[in-house]
Amino acid sequence: MNHAAPRILLIEDDAGIRRFVRLALEDEGWQVFEADTAKRGLIEAASRQPDAVVLDLGLPDADGKSVISELRGWSQLPILVLSAREREEEKVAALDAGADDYLSKPFGIPELLARLRVMLRRRQQSTAGDRSGSQARFGDVTVDLASHEVRRGDASIHLTPIEFRLLAALIAGHGRVLTHRQLLLQVWGPEYLDRPHYLRVHMANLRQKLEVDAAQPRHLLTELQVGYRIVGL
Repeated sequence: MNHAAPRILLIEDDAGIRRFVRLALEDEGWQVFEADTAKRGLIEAASRQPDAVVLDLGLPDADGKSVISELRGWSQLPILVLSAREREEEKVAALDAGADDYLSKPFGIPELLARLRVMLRRRQQSTAGDRSGSQARFGDVTVDLASHEVRRGDASIHLTPIEFRLLAALIAGHGRVLTHRQLLLQVWGPEYLDRPHYLRVHMANLRQKLEVDAAQPRHLLTELQVGYRIVGL
């Protein structure tokens, strides 16, 4: 990021929630811009160049998912969705549209701040570029994305081509939740979108090979009914 203090755009039509969130972010020393409609939010996003967007899905003039799609047409800035809609389909639809993370109302400020910090860190890392070239690390696992070599500690780990593509897709997500649809498209292709069981099988195999305890994974995590993410990169 180019700014000393993170710049956050809050797109939310509820004035009480806007004030609650703005005060919490300003207490962290962050700069906050506000919008109460989708139209205003898109204008603010283009003119203010924020470091992240906090977006309510239930806006008066448009569904928040259309705002995500519009933003993704020209920007990769992190988007955290806030919504009272708790159905898993809504979370999946927002993530498929391009959101980075999802927080259901009511939410606690510590969790909101933690999610935003993770998103801002990911943005810094991707902006700075991968200083270690083609290598990624999590826990005691090292992955060379160029040579397809995977090591756990000092041991070489054999992954099948599909397992490696799945792991590489999760690494490329930099900790984002990737939906079943996104992963099936990236790893297998559009003709496999109706086969989520493929993901379950191959994720189980990856955990057996790469996690200390496959039954209680610390890095290759499931987001129930939504998808998967990798943490600890």
